Amino acid sequence: MNFQHRQSAHCESGVMANLLSHAGLPMSEPMAFGLGSGLAFAYLPIVKLSGLPLIAYRMPPRHIIRTLAKRLGARLTSATFRDPEKGRLALDRALDEGRPTGMQTSVFWLPYIPEQMRFHFNAHNLVAYGRDGDDYLLSDPVLEEAVRCPAQALQKARFVKGALAPKGLLYWVEDVPREHDWERLVRKSILSTTRIIDSAPLPWIGIRGIRHLARQVRELDPANRKYNRLYLTHIVRMQEEIGTGGAGFRFMYASFLDEAGQLINAPALNEASARLTLIGDDWRQFALACVRWCRSKEEAGSFAEIAEILDRIALAERGLLADLSRWSKGKA
Repeated sequence: MNFQHRQSAHCESGVMANLLSHAGLPMSEPMAFGLGSGLAFAYLPIVKLSGLPLIAYRMPPRHIIRTLAKRLGARLTSATFRDPEKGRLALDRALDEGRPTGMQTSVFWLPYIPEQMRFHFNAHNLVAYGRDGDDYLLSDPVLEEAVRCPAQALQKARFVKGALAPKGLLYWVEDVPREHDWERLVRKSILSTTRIIDSAPLPWIGIRGIRHLARQVRELDPANRKYNRLYLTHIVRMQEEIGTGGAGFRFMYASFLDEAGQLINAPALNEASARLTLIGDDWRQFALACVRWCRSKEEAGSFAEIAEILDRIALAERGLLADLSRWSKGKA
C-alpha cells in the first residue's frame, strides 16, 4: 500500500490530514485542524486527573475527525466493537482491501513509544497501512518514521478500558471531493471556532474558562506551598506535555490562518495569524512563570503576577476572535 507517512504535531489532525491526502485531497495538518474547528479552551473541575481539574486546549477527541469529514463532504466510514476479535478481523479486512485505517489507541500499551513517554491516555490516533507477518505497519503521526507493532500489543492498545476507552474504533476515508469553495469553508470554520471559544454559556469554557483559571491561580493560598507547587506543575503539564499544549495549538491555528489567508487571498487572516502567534508566545510565558515559581526556594513573583498573564491572554484572544467573527460574517 503506497501510504505516505508524515510527522505531525497532534495525532488527530495529523491522521486526518494524512488520510485525506491519501484519498486525493492534499491537506496540511494546520488546515485539517483549522477546518475541523479544533481550537478551544476548557477548565473542567468536574473531570479529575490525579485529583486535579482537566485543562484542555482543543476540542474533545473525535471532534476534528467528524467535523472535518462533514465540512469537506468526505465519505468517512467508522466503527467500534464490543468483541475485540471482531475488531481485529475488521482491521485486517480493511488492510487486505488496501484501505489505510485510522484508529484510536492507548499510548501506554504501544511498545514502540519510549517507556518514559508512556502514560494512560486512551485517545491517541494513528494509521495502520499494512501487515507483515505478526506485525502491523503503523503511521503514528507524532513519530518521525513509520513503525511496526506486534499484533497482540496493538490489540491491547485498541481495547483498553477506562476513560475515553477506544472500543476498537476504526475509520477510513472512502472518498472526498477534490473541488471546494474554500472561502466559504474557511469562513464557516473560523466562525464556528469563534463561537466555541467566545460564546460558550458555561463559566469554564473558552475565554471565560481562561479567566476562571486566572482567578484560581490568583486565589492560591501562599501558606499551602506543597499544593501550590502540585497545582502549578499540573497546569504546565496539561499545557506543554499532554498533546500539543496551549501554545502549540495556538501556533497551529495561526499556521492555519496564514495558509488560509494565502489560499483565498485574505490579508486579514495573515494579520490574524501574526497576532495569534504572539498570543501563543504569551501562553509559553505563562507556563514559564509557573515553572519559575515551582522551582524557586523563595517566591518567584506573586500569584497575581502569574494570573495577570492569563488575563492578558484572555483579553487578546477575545479581541482577535471578535475580529475574526466579523471577518467570517463579511463585516470586515
